[in-house]
Amino acid sequence: MHATPQKIKKGRKFAQVLEGARDVFLRDGFEGASVDDIARVAGVSKATLYSYFPDKRLLFIEVFRLECDRQTVAALNEIDFTAPVAEVLRQAAGHMISSFLSEFNQAMFRICVAEADRFPDLGAAFYESGPVQLREQIAAFLEQATARGDLAVDDMHLAADQFIELCKADLYMRRVFRVDQTFGPAQITRVIDGAVTTFLARYGRAPRA
Repeated sequence: MHATPQKIKKGRKFAQVLEGARDVFLRDGFEGASVDDIARVAGVSKATLYSYFPDKRLLFIEVFRLECDRQTVAALNEIDFTAPVAEVLRQAAGHMISSFLSEFNQAMFRICVAEADRFPDLGAAFYESGPVQLREQIAAFLEQATARGDLAVDDMHLAADQFIELCKADLYMRRVFRVDQTFGPAQITRVIDGAVTTFLARYGRAPRA
């Protein structure tokens, strides 16, 4: 699996291959995941797997991209963007923290960091599928809220980056380094409250009379 095709070929067992690959990548990492194991777990022949993904890197990227898309759609469907700004930020923070702490995202982050030197396209794919996508969505909301007069933001993307980082306070690094594996509702609420309060202290506008 070395050649990188221009486009992915899809077929009847495409989703089956992705599901099997997802399980193996999470269990064994990128380098440790073998084509034989992926084919076995997916319940397909190696020939079928190769017909869809001649390059293991492309398979990994597609698994991660689809999971990011799934999480994004789920978050957008659950966030009420017509609510007051503070409530939208709280909802967004809750989804982000849940995603940051999830086993899937943690595993993918570790794999991408571990393989970034040898396969820089993996790191780029992680950044473009996850952090950049999230950044664009938050920046778009901040621009709308600023246009309505609810926020006072000059640099939408910088502000989006700052809010994302606020949502990583305390819990995220403890999870990355396996200091703690699970966190209770009170711990998560503490981070959400701190992120929203700090962000609004910087960019919020006083209520209009």
